[in-house]
Amino acid sequence: MRLCTTLQMRSIDRRTIEDYGLSGYELMERAGCRVAETARQLLDGVAGQAVAVACGKGNNGGDGFVAARYLHLWGASVSCHVLAARRALPVDAAKHLERLEEAGVVPDFRPDGPLALPDRPPALIIDALLGTGLKGPPRDPYGAAISEINLSPSPVLSVDTPSGLAPGCGFPQSRPRAEWTCVRADHTLAIGLMKVDLATFPGRSWCGGLEVADIGFPDSAVEAEGLYLSMPERSEMTDLIPVHRPGDHKGSRGKVTVVAGSGGMAGAATLASRAALRGGAGMVMLGAPAGLMDALTARHTEVMLRGLPETTEGTISIAAGSDIEALLSWADVLAIGPGLTRHEETAALVRRVVSNSERPVVIDADGVNAFAGKPDGLAGTAPEIIMTPHVFELSRLTGMAADDIEADRVGAARQAAGSLQVTLVLKGAASLVASPGGQVSVNPTGNPGMATAGSGDVLTGLIAALVGQGLCAWDAARLGVYLHGLAGDLGAEAMGPHSLVAGDLIDYLPAAFLRTGEGRITP
Repeated sequence: MRLCTTLQMRSIDRRTIEDYGLSGYELMERAGCRVAETARQLLDGVAGQAVAVACGKGNNGGDGFVAARYLHLWGASVSCHVLAARRALPVDAAKHLERLEEAGVVPDFRPDGPLALPDRPPALIIDALLGTGLKGPPRDPYGAAISEINLSPSPVLSVDTPSGLAPGCGFPQSRPRAEWTCVRADHTLAIGLMKVDLATFPGRSWCGGLEVADIGFPDSAVEAEGLYLSMPERSEMTDLIPVHRPGDHKGSRGKVTVVAGSGGMAGAATLASRAALRGGAGMVMLGAPAGLMDALTARHTEVMLRGLPETTEGTISIAAGSDIEALLSWADVLAIGPGLTRHEETAALVRRVVSNSERPVVIDADGVNAFAGKPDGLAGTAPEIIMTPHVFELSRLTGMAADDIEADRVGAARQAAGSLQVTLVLKGAASLVASPGGQVSVNPTGNPGMATAGSGDVLTGLIAALVGQGLCAWDAARLGVYLHGLAGDLGAEAMGPHSLVAGDLIDYLPAAFLRTGEGRITP
């Protein structure tokens, strides 16, 4: 599914009107009709149902006027509440207001508020107060109107975006409902294209059920915008799942070398290696400090082990370079970083291994930290590099402040992937995958229960397994984060999010593959 920014949507809208002869009035008519149709579907018919439509002074309010007219004509009992003076309305919205009045609906104009919803809660409230692009908390009367909507027991359908949605609005659970500055919608109908603010947080937590209304933007008008954002749908992910053919053997299913672990961090190495196997790799070789071999041997039956020279602190020594080179000559892909620590000698080893690798490399955790302030080491011989930092690792890697990254996660991930020429996975709520060429994918799966130690190690092994089975870096990263999040969702469904641990994600990977791939095994 293609996503767009608010500015891109405005540009597409303007291009459609100026270059393709489709008027703003007609686009508003189509949008409002789709809103009314969605309301009818949500209510399983609107005849005799009470619907309150809350409209603002912009084009979003104009969509509300059109929706109110259609619902009235279909037999609903419609009340229309306008937080604007008639003279303040845009031309197209004013024309549709006239048509609403001609149809027999008398709007309640209250430019200074209050919204004054009906005393008897309606079957549905349509929120058409504020559109996209809000920069800060809404001012009254809109702020008070948002509180009134949130305190109503009626379900809410928001038009294009929940009113009040802005970067600083936070999450619904963070304060009492009466203090929320954004409408908590039960359903949101995005007009034309999905907006990235609805697919990422905090927007995703406010919009409820989400769908997109096609209002007929010409394909060429959309393509001319050069959209770079997307959100994978299950059907796309199904097509990416590697096919295992009857003649396959363990050597043809992908050979993964994992370099991970240190004293006290054997778990990270274990999680990454097990995830690589569960991700479909035919063979996994784990290289870890020699001092961990007894503990790792007790944990692993399917993973092959190689003890590596270690420092006095129990981390992998620079002397392990030749051993790792031998492991790389055997493997199809290298995963490096989980549990390595930031030991100076180990970090130097990571940089040397990555710069000399002729295999694709997945770099996580302390593997990412090894390049903090030294990104030139990424410009080596590896055909593809995937890096999987969280926000603080990306901050150390690039020098960007963590707060600035959080303020614009899409922009930060896109900039870093381009400047470093890597495929970058920025982990977190709605994890992002950014390509060196500027494409950004927003992952739709996952839940807060996955915020647990070791979750990233599982993702590292999974992505490496997918690369080993022939996927390019972009596809392996997108499918990996999708399956990883889905495994977390399935685990949360079964046991609740509070008790999830990283090992549960590995246990639910088979179900995630089955849910996504529908059991596909053969061509």
